[in-house]
Amino acid sequence: MTTFDNVKEIIVDTLSLDANDIKLESDLINDLGIDSLDVMELVMAIDEKCDITIPDEEIPNLTTVQAIVNYIDSVKAA
Repeated sequence: MTTFDNVKEIIVDTLSLDANDIKLESDLINDLGIDSLDVMELVMAIDEKCDITIPDEEIPNLTTVQAIVNYIDSVKAA
């Protein structure tokens, strides 16, 4: 399973969004309609399911699905 597939699954499971709406270029707020509380819920789910910790200062940088995928890949590669 690719990182994108994993992130997509987490978004669908955590926020009950339609998988067909989630693309790499999707903006969390503008395209998917996620609010700040949803973002925090999503970050906690990613932390748990990907076995990483996203620091609070990184959260504002994670505005797209691609940004989340890139962040997870960079942490896993380190």
